[in-house]
Amino acid sequence: MSVTSIVAADEVELTEAPASPVDVVAAQRAAADLLVAIGADPDSESLRDTPRRIAAAYAELLNARPFTPTSFPNDSDYSGPVVVSGIPFTSLCEHHLLPFIGQATVGYLPGARLLGLSKLAHVVEHFARRLQVQERMTAQIAHWLDDELAPEGVGVIVSAEHSCMTMRGAKARGATTTTSMFLGQLRDDPAARAAFREAVGTVTA
Repeated sequence: MSVTSIVAADEVELTEAPASPVDVVAAQRAAADLLVAIGADPDSESLRDTPRRIAAAYAELLNARPFTPTSFPNDSDYSGPVVVSGIPFTSLCEHHLLPFIGQATVGYLPGARLLGLSKLAHVVEHFARRLQVQERMTAQIAHWLDDELAPEGVGVIVSAEHSCMTMRGAKARGATTTTSMFLGQLRDDPAARAAFREAVGTVTA
């Protein structure tokens, strides 16, 4: 079972403020209160350190490693797609605070500058390590790349399994959700978009 969504440029709020740092002490107190609320004893030997572990886990999941975008001139006038596929990520559903885990394919048609390849993986982590929905995350990655490089086109495809849908609610185990966003030539030119999808298929085969 899979769900596919094409994200339009005007459908998603693109606020890109960095995630607030986690107050670990307050989170630890809240985790202890949550244990009590669900009928557990945070003072028991087996759960005594659980609030600290929960707070540390959320602090890790909601803070991306800092990075500096590194680009360099496209001296060779390379015009084909640049695609990094299979970028793993973990994010937290903002509706249930449960993880969704998947992979992203991020690519672009170069303009005057090229981006260091590792930065494509960093930008996925940058937007994943916060409370998220997959559609917004897909759009944020695409617009960041468009703003940073001014390329001829941008393509982002994200596929993930959402535990808020597989563990609870519909309990649709194995279901994946796929979102995609294309900008510039990859949005407007069917031939360019087909070439991009072919490149994606080549690197994922």
